[in-house]
Amino acid sequence: MWLSDKMKRFRDLKTAKADFPIFQEDRQLVYLDSTATALKPEVVIQSVNRYYRTYSANVYRGLYDISEEASAAYEAARAKVAAFVGTADASEIIFVRNTTEALNLIAYSLGPQLIGEKNEILTTIAEHHANFVPYQELAAQNSAIFKVLEVDERGLSKLDDPQFAQSVVSQKTKLLSINYVSNVLGTINPLKKIIQNVRAVNPEIVVVVDAAQAAPSLEIKVRDLDCDFLAFSGHKVLGPTGIGVLWGRRKLLEKMPPFLFGGEMIKEVRIEKTTYSQPPTKFEAGTPHIAGAIGLGAAIDYLQQFSRKQILQHEQKLFALCYRELQKNPQIEFLTGLPETPRVGILAFRHKRIPAHDLSQVLSQNKICVRSGHHCAMPLHTAAGWAASVRLSFYLYNSEQDLESFFKGLKQAEKIFTSC
Repeated sequence: MWLSDKMKRFRDLKTAKADFPIFQEDRQLVYLDSTATALKPEVVIQSVNRYYRTYSANVYRGLYDISEEASAAYEAARAKVAAFVGTADASEIIFVRNTTEALNLIAYSLGPQLIGEKNEILTTIAEHHANFVPYQELAAQNSAIFKVLEVDERGLSKLDDPQFAQSVVSQKTKLLSINYVSNVLGTINPLKKIIQNVRAVNPEIVVVVDAAQAAPSLEIKVRDLDCDFLAFSGHKVLGPTGIGVLWGRRKLLEKMPPFLFGGEMIKEVRIEKTTYSQPPTKFEAGTPHIAGAIGLGAAIDYLQQFSRKQILQHEQKLFALCYRELQKNPQIEFLTGLPETPRVGILAFRHKRIPAHDLSQVLSQNKICVRSGHHCAMPLHTAAGWAASVRLSFYLYNSEQDLESFFKGLKQAEKIFTSC
């Protein structure tokens, strides 16, 4: 069992960068795109490498030693994820490819049982496409109503206002899909309060949380939030790509039909009928991403060396420094919500004279990695009247020196484009 924050002595974040081999491979690299994918520490790389080198067998299917070792490591990773999201029931943890697959699983499996004609699905305009399009499609296929809510000037859902929640939620509202943290605005929705407000109107509403951008920085407690599903991707929390997590309430997982068929999700096959295993196995058809799960477990172990509060405060400090410096530039406009809104280290902006992709390209020539585009959040950009933005995202391995490099790159880009 992990020690509580009060009892545990955490590492200093200043030493974290040395744990990431990519910075030894390229000492000039300035990586400001962790919202897209986080870099991998050596311990994660080693854990995946060790699986492939020393016990690379399938899980559950062999009575020989290395298969049993692989099965034990795979299930140990599931238990670590369960603790990571604040549940004692590892059977509620389903391994998927990523957040996108997790959210689609809900839409395709539970959706038809839940959504009927003239029912309502509620979401916000600040959602990632993966937490928007599956439910948009679900509504269209079932003649339901897809209701999209604006965010306020803070960059937050207005559902934290009880009166607003009463005005948009009804007994017809069957599902709410909402982000914990916006992947563009960086703002942290007060989810516990939002869920309390919507459940006060409709206790039966199913609440789906996209925690892809929350998991790297926030302590997550699904029982305390009182959500029904929560999803995140392993590669956002320093783990491998191709592995993700769906947590769901056991009673809902039991009533959901499988999404895919074959492999260990099958209990018994007869000509007349096939029966399926219980969750989580029911939703893990075929050979799973064993190395990915093991690597995710190692990433979670690595993160436990640092306080979640420590990581978040570090990101917020870098955001504040960057925001204040950019604010001095009259050519910069922000897409962040109010800067004082609780947030993680994500900052989206545009330059009035330099297109987002051009600025990103110039920065890239200086080994500075940022993201440009609509960041899979086109409705939010469209509502703001923006075609694209430049997004910086900070994590535990970033420093003030990275900001200095970014601002040097920005000045170089301005020289290039203002002299044209």
